[in-house]
Amino acid sequence: MSQLIEFAGNNLILVTALAVIAALILKTEIGLKLSNVPQLNVNDAVRLLNDDDVVVLDVRENNEYSSGHIRNAIHIPMASLTKRANELEKHKNKTILTYCRSGNRSNGACRTLNKLGFEHVNNLAGGIMGWTSANLPISKK
Repeated sequence: MSQLIEFAGNNLILVTALAVIAALILKTEIGLKLSNVPQLNVNDAVRLLNDDDVVVLDVRENNEYSSGHIRNAIHIPMASLTKRANELEKHKNKTILTYCRSGNRSNGACRTLNKLGFEHVNNLAGGIMGWTSANLPISKK
């Protein structure tokens, strides 16, 4: 125990950085658990896409979208979502699967859509990174 205290005293910057990183991870995880947005893993998302009339929403930036996206995804960058939400009005009663690069931005997009009255909004946990890691197809068209 005394060695741990001595190490922490000698490496204050490292220990502080570790504490900050741990706090950020905790904040993210707690935020995901407390949000009312369903977090779908890749298998659940594929099942949803196969079984339902689902609208896929990509909230990444233009350059990210052009590098590859889920087929038939509607592209509205996160920064433009509130202004362009009217483009989704006709899909208000459908199930929406939202994704970004890793699932963090899209979780925020889901909360935004919930506030705008969209009730059936889901987040792809792991985002497009999880999708491609599962060797699922992407489109560049």
